[in-house]
Amino acid sequence: MRIDVLGAVRARHDDGSPVDLGGPRHREVLARLVAAEGQMVTTDTLVSDLWADPPARAVGALRTFVAALRRALEPDRPPRTPPTVIVTEGPGYALRLQREHVDVHHFQDTLARARLNPAAVTDLGAALAAWRGPAYADVPGSTWAQRERTRLEELRLEAVELRARILLDSGEGTDLVAELGAHVTEHPWREPAWELLARALFRAGRQADALAGLRRARAQLVDQLGLDPSPSLQALETEILTGSAPLEGAHTAWAGPGVRLGPRTTVDLARTLALAGGDALLRSRRDRLAAIWAAQRTGDLSLTARVIGAYDVPAIWSRADDPEQSRAVVAAAERTLAGLGPDGPADLRARLLATIAIESRSADLSTAELKRAQQAARQAEELARKLADPALLAYAVNGVFLQSFGSPGLAGARDRTGVEILDLAARHDLPNFAVLGRLIRLQSASALGDLHDASSHAHAADQLAATTEAPLVPVLTRWFRARATAARSTEPGGPSAATAAAHYRTAEEILRTAGMPGLHRGLFPLALLGLRLLHDRPAPTDPHLDWGPYRSWTRPLVLLAQDRNEQARAALAEVPEPPHDHMQEAMWCLTARAAVLLGERGIAAHAAAALREAGAEHAGAASGLLTLGPVARYLSEAQACASTR
Repeated sequence: MRIDVLGAVRARHDDGSPVDLGGPRHREVLARLVAAEGQMVTTDTLVSDLWADPPARAVGALRTFVAALRRALEPDRPPRTPPTVIVTEGPGYALRLQREHVDVHHFQDTLARARLNPAAVTDLGAALAAWRGPAYADVPGSTWAQRERTRLEELRLEAVELRARILLDSGEGTDLVAELGAHVTEHPWREPAWELLARALFRAGRQADALAGLRRARAQLVDQLGLDPSPSLQALETEILTGSAPLEGAHTAWAGPGVRLGPRTTVDLARTLALAGGDALLRSRRDRLAAIWAAQRTGDLSLTARVIGAYDVPAIWSRADDPEQSRAVVAAAERTLAGLGPDGPADLRARLLATIAIESRSADLSTAELKRAQQAARQAEELARKLADPALLAYAVNGVFLQSFGSPGLAGARDRTGVEILDLAARHDLPNFAVLGRLIRLQSASALGDLHDASSHAHAADQLAATTEAPLVPVLTRWFRARATAARSTEPGGPSAATAAAHYRTAEEILRTAGMPGLHRGLFPLALLGLRLLHDRPAPTDPHLDWGPYRSWTRPLVLLAQDRNEQARAALAEVPEPPHDHMQEAMWCLTARAAVLLGERGIAAHAAAALREAGAEHAGAASGLLTLGPVARYLSEAQACASTR
């Protein structure tokens, strides 16, 4: 039995003959179970997914569809024998079919393997060739299907680019020009695609065409989005212009003439250079993953665990710079942890668990992933404390910090984490973690509105950075000082709002090339919005501002600033709950402010309930980078709106 959903929904028997699945509702039920990836889907969920306005006998109709599908999928099943493909489980149903027998599951698994092992590139090409059209193509109107189509299309585009990158890195790929040309034409805003096309053209001896393509990319980004090309795209243009672009990608980092470094040496060097920021940081991340691949290919679980856990670079931000790369590291750590088993070496298990906690940045996770990451953080901390290894404990507590954004209002708890890391660093000579402890305490003091303490931590962090050669630290402390200027701009005799905006703009220019896109994207527009809110001014409406991951929460206020009230109301109705990250208080406050301005009492009440425990904090200031002002202001406004009759 095989089920395909990458295109129209269909099923085939083992002999290749088609299965008559029935009508559109039957197909949608099967498709919905495929999308659940083996998890049980409750009857209530299936009913609400199938019908916008469920009929009175919806549950009975659903049972009829399931019974018909079971007969079609298992025509030879004897009477009164339990079904094995669509099974009843608790209050719902689940699909029980091996993942290689469902095209979408096979595609996702192949992509995951190719991220970790370039040798899977042939399988990835075959999995891409199996696409027959948009996923769930004959389930056009359902919200769940639209959501899955969007997610899977993004994975398909990633797979196209990953396959091309692997082939180019291996010295192949001259035949990719036509494919990549069509790809960038259809998806002109994907910078990696332009980079790959330029590399393929250069590989084919078409240097002028490669340069023309990069200049076309630059023109589109600048003219239509107001964005400069990424540093990597600019660097590639320079390399092609001078003829110095490598014809083969580097599989192993830091290889000198006649030297190829092993995975342990590679990851040690990657860890060192990660602190340098900019291109070195980007290269460091790539080479870390290459070292993990190399270790995995040896089949040595202990070596793989040590390579994964050796990259103990302190992490301060709850959104990943490269989410796909982080997922690949987490997947490798989870597989290695499972291979070691519960009786494996405790130090290796602790490092793997801490890695899972640190690489599972809370802003990028589903609810289930967040729970797993929080559990990994707790387990890593418990093991590290038993082992009495200060460096390992500092690394594990870093994971605890990154998983400590479970709800608004936890700045005090995070400050206690910073105190412990600082104490460990001072007693056991861990300078990089001393920097981390200072930055955590800076963020916590900023969140609590204590600019004096926050400034002291910023100064101490800068001093440590000078001795540890950590140039990223002044980038963050410059942002903090801009945040402090913004707060003081509301005080009598303080700096002007224009001065604060200028400080933010200077900080933005420095951050743009620091190699931290997870932090950078959307931060500057959000800072400007916060500054305007501090001065009771409407949101900025410049169409060139890239709101990044904050767009859903800022859009209602931007629309209100444009006097598009009904569109703002519709946008507010679609605002999701914020991710559990540094900016969650800010996003809730933006929701509260829009609800108050639009008189949406229900949404105001919901936002007020979420913010209740954060009343002593400042919105957005948990980042240490910007502020929207005291949460208490937004909370009181939302409570007043919610109680209005």
